[in-house]
Amino acid sequence: MAVPKNKVSKSKTNSRFANWRVKTPGLVECPQCHELKKSHQVCPKCGYYDGELVINKEEDK
Repeated sequence: MAVPKNKVSKSKTNSRFANWRVKTPGLVECPQCHELKKSHQVCPKCGYYDGELVINKEEDK
């Protein structure tokens, strides 16, 4: 049975959970429309991914 050899302090225990924070998503520029989009995702503005049209986006005029 696993038993700790020494007591783990409260600060050591709490420091394990100190880095649980929301990180900003990795945004890159779309090569087609030059808008910011998530990396490795279809662009929500133009519908292109890796130079190919994946989703047909009709512009409202």
